[in-house]
Amino acid sequence: MNLDETQKQTVQNWIEDGFKLSEIQKKLASELGLRLTYMEVRFLLDDLKLKPKEIEPAAPPAPVVPEKGKDRVSSAAATKTSDEADVPSAELEEEAMDVPGGVSVTVDQVARPGALVSGKVTFSDGNLAEWQLDQFGRLGLASRQQGYRPSQEDLMTFQAQLQSALAKLGF
Repeated sequence: MNLDETQKQTVQNWIEDGFKLSEIQKKLASELGLRLTYMEVRFLLDDLKLKPKEIEPAAPPAPVVPEKGKDRVSSAAATKTSDEADVPSAELEEEAMDVPGGVSVTVDQVARPGALVSGKVTFSDGNLAEWQLDQFGRLGLASRQQGYRPSQEDLMTFQAQLQSALAKLGF
């Protein structure tokens, strides 16, 4: 597409004013009578060695700190063990579920490799275990204490909390 100097200057002014490509496409059609596809507008700007201004993303909202006594934080999220010290913060738990009975379930923001979803559970006796659900629906539970077996009541509470947490996430 060949533009004369005044048309090139007009397009450059639109870029300087912060117009997006789609807005420039509409202005080319309405003001200059040039009907171009979005891709053609991109090529045109490339030929003119112009780059649209990048819009800075909005600052993320400040994290919400729960008031003491209102929201219990699971012990898995409250204290890090030496195994978790080098885990990136993106993999830390996002969802925490507490139900009377002392069992708390957390869901990892990023699932472990080979798992559809994963997380941690703290049982009523304070023992911590990691859980994962694979693509076949098989639940795996690995305790940090060798040979630990939670009580039947804790297992039932864990399964109920896990089902509730996964339902909230759309599983």
